[in-house]
Amino acid sequence: MSSPSFLRGVFNITPTPFLEDGSLDLPSIARLTAFTRGKGVDGMTILGVLGEADKLTETERDRVITATLEAAGSEFPICVGTTHAGTDGCIAFSRRAQELGAKAVMVAPPKLARANDAALERHYKAVADAIDIPVVVQDFPPVVGGILMSVELIARIAEASPRCRFLKLEDEPSPMKVGQIRKACPDLVIFGGLGGMMFLEELRHGADGTMTGFAYPEILVDIHRRFTAGDIDGATDVFYRYLPLIRFENQPRINLAIRKHIYQRRGAITTARARAPFAPVDAETLADLDDILRRLDLH
Repeated sequence: MSSPSFLRGVFNITPTPFLEDGSLDLPSIARLTAFTRGKGVDGMTILGVLGEADKLTETERDRVITATLEAAGSEFPICVGTTHAGTDGCIAFSRRAQELGAKAVMVAPPKLARANDAALERHYKAVADAIDIPVVVQDFPPVVGGILMSVELIARIAEASPRCRFLKLEDEPSPMKVGQIRKACPDLVIFGGLGGMMFLEELRHGADGTMTGFAYPEILVDIHRRFTAGDIDGATDVFYRYLPLIRFENQPRINLAIRKHIYQRRGAITTARARAPFAPVDAETLADLDDILRRLDLH
């Protein structure tokens, strides 16, 4: 398959909204989808780590996917996280996402008792062969049990199936690895991540965009559009202006809670509720957030 033109640019990864009792907040899913699409992003990714996918039942997964797709409309691309510990489970999740209307799936490598590149290659090829939509390979060692995907392995996976020629790269230092993969696989579509913390450098080293969570996605859109239009200085100015917020929002363990608080403040979701277990933010952290937003004229 040729690389679909829609799978580039800024794909905002969004959280799953819940009501205060912990149940799914379907109206907020619709509102958040419309809000995100209205910020000019090229697409959305749901049911990733930020989407608390591992805390949802299969029935709830279907409801989240359906509600998002209905709100997005058939022309707006939605990528669905379908990571599963087993190949058969990942295939089932991926087929279901395609059946419901997803334009792509995102798959992190399954956790293995011992690193095994051949097993990972077989896993991705089996998933890709089972569906007709692109597979975004997620390279994020901290979230997948420390599994390190070498440049050579990523290249072999891409060679094994054209559907796997899409990468969400979050192995730090990400800009350097972007450059290495770009040299090894000139045709691979590479998304950065990590909350946008290295977005400018990732673009400089050859990334095609970013697929990440950030509660001000229009900022990432502005950076990407300026950069791809050749306005490198303009993209750099925007990036460095908002880097304090990007850095603050992406703090380990509390990034989900911070983002949900921002989305709530922006009117995109009703509550900042996350499902247990999660790391809450304290009043002092929220005061720090208020200070950053005020200084950036985003309050």
